[in-house]
Amino acid sequence: MLNFHLVHLPHKSKYGAIGTACFGLEQAKAVRRFHQSFDEYSVTPLVELKDLAKELGVKNILVKDESYRFGLNAFKVLGGSYAIAREIGSRLGLKGEKLTLACLLAPAVKEQLGQLTFVTATDGNHGRGVSWTAQRLGHKAVVFMPKGTAAERLENIRKLGAEASITDCNYDDSVRLARQYAAEHGGIVVQDTSWEGYDDVPLHIMQGYTTMGAEMVDQLAACGGQRPTHVFLQAGVGAMAGAMAGFIADYYKEARPIITIVEPNEADCLYRTALANDGKLHIVDGALDSIMAGLCCGEPCSIGWQQLAAYADNFVAMPDKAAALGMRVLGNPVGSDAAVVSGESGAAGLGLAVAALRERELAQLKASLQLDAESVILCISTEGATDVANYRRIMWEGAWSWK
Repeated sequence: MLNFHLVHLPHKSKYGAIGTACFGLEQAKAVRRFHQSFDEYSVTPLVELKDLAKELGVKNILVKDESYRFGLNAFKVLGGSYAIAREIGSRLGLKGEKLTLACLLAPAVKEQLGQLTFVTATDGNHGRGVSWTAQRLGHKAVVFMPKGTAAERLENIRKLGAEASITDCNYDDSVRLARQYAAEHGGIVVQDTSWEGYDDVPLHIMQGYTTMGAEMVDQLAACGGQRPTHVFLQAGVGAMAGAMAGFIADYYKEARPIITIVEPNEADCLYRTALANDGKLHIVDGALDSIMAGLCCGEPCSIGWQQLAAYADNFVAMPDKAAALGMRVLGNPVGSDAAVVSGESGAAGLGLAVAALRERELAQLKASLQLDAESVILCISTEGATDVANYRRIMWEGAWSWK
């Protein structure tokens, strides 16, 4: 299918075989209350692209635009901030409604804990969120970034007071460097990849993302009570995708939409894990070279995979040109639709949907995704133009061949 690869993961058991409460609506409301304690909090838009839907022959297309999140141009701060708060809270015995920005900024906290150092690896957005949170709470951040990271993303992190550097290795090896640094310097690793003995922080990061879900169900209700039939979720390690799949399954239960996970061909660890379907996680090694930098991860998050294995229906590995298509479609709206500035990773889900609906050569892909005239498509644009030069290059370059 023109370098698009799909595997359908059949589910033998009904909803409930794997628990979703830790990502469900009640948990999401609690997480959202924490985020609401920040002055910077506001609900990000859910954009209806009715004219695009008509152009592509579906009922509706909705895009959650995370470029407005906390002024940081991406959703990642939701996870990093909540995980850091939980880490500090665990040291102070704070939880539930007591876990607020005001409580974390109380003078007694600094007196009791001193200045903590939070350490992470990132392609940009996660590290920016961690650095912003650390600065906001008066702590330190140390950030490792994979080879090939855009200079703009590095500088955005350094502007937040973090100690940040670009390594000479890929993302997963940068995670190992972060772990080593934290062990040697008494730092606290804030990573959405889980490993043996390291589950709590990734879980809290994933829970942080569910604020998007709590907002979306309110917004869908305000849009005439629409229920999406299809949800496209892009994935790196699968933390955001797993959290949102769990949230959606918890909210809709047996009536959940068809969930499709989207990855670059060059970093398709979840697709390979679904394809093997042997109970093991499958890793992708090497450079992981794709314009979808935020998705260039080779080692799945086991907690995320647990939710995806239970509740995601399709896993698609796709070429860069599909993400570029999504960026251009969102940035050049049809009719009276609003424009959405979406970066390379942010536009991946919408790019896949548009390609499947628009390209005759992808008719089989469209059929496999069960897209038709009654489809209501929901995507999350997880980032804006976080690398402005590359965003402009892609937007100006024009259509690419599908071959």
